[in-house]
Amino acid sequence: MTPSRPSPSVDVAAVGIPLPMSASTSPPRPPAPATVPVRVVLRPIGTPLPLGMLGQAVASLSLSAVQLSWIPVTQSHVVAWSVLALTVPLQLLAAGFGFLARDAVAGTGTALLAGAWAATAVTTVVTPPGSTSPGLGVVLLGVSCVLLVPTSAGLHKVAAAAVLLMSSVRFSLTGLHELTAAVGWQRAAGWAGLVLALVSTYSALAFELESTHGRTVLPVGRSQGARAAEDRGLAQQAEGVQHEAGVRKVL
Repeated sequence: MTPSRPSPSVDVAAVGIPLPMSASTSPPRPPAPATVPVRVVLRPIGTPLPLGMLGQAVASLSLSAVQLSWIPVTQSHVVAWSVLALTVPLQLLAAGFGFLARDAVAGTGTALLAGAWAATAVTTVVTPPGSTSPGLGVVLLGVSCVLLVPTSAGLHKVAAAAVLLMSSVRFSLTGLHELTAAVGWQRAAGWAGLVLALVSTYSALAFELESTHGRTVLPVGRSQGARAAEDRGLAQQAEGVQHEAGVRKVL
């Protein structure tokens, strides 16, 4: 009887034969991403609206005094330097705190006003007293148009929207005077500036009293949503903060 030969052994790893994968040999699943706690800090600040509105009132009243010939036209340079030193810095400061207070309407509107007054003041300083500038007229007409954006978005606070709307009217009339040099447009801009100064002063007083007393003293025309923002608790005030600019990944 011929003895049986032993079967040759085959190294399956060497020849690359895949083995069936059992549950014990399956690769481990990647760990679930850990939840990273995020803290969003909200800092209470004073309302910047009265500051910007009072600066607006001073500038508008001063320019109206020149346009209505209450003071000599030779004083226009003094008025322009005063607007640059007083109104423009105050409104830029108010605009910055408006954005920090999560109020894009206040920040955008006040920043546009600061730019318009800066352009008006610089042009007045570098041109002879009593002259007009068509270039400035085009800029002011452009400002009067774009001011309608924060005006329409800010109708939930009627007093603030009224300031922006009257500012748009005031700059449009001043722009027409700069373009045409017509005395009628100059006088109309002067009177509109007086109305703007009154509206700005009232609105500033109303918002200042509201901030000081913690309640509405003079009517500011808050809509139901804006009024609810005054009455809701802290947790409700912070609802949706994760979706706001500065917290979400993109603007």
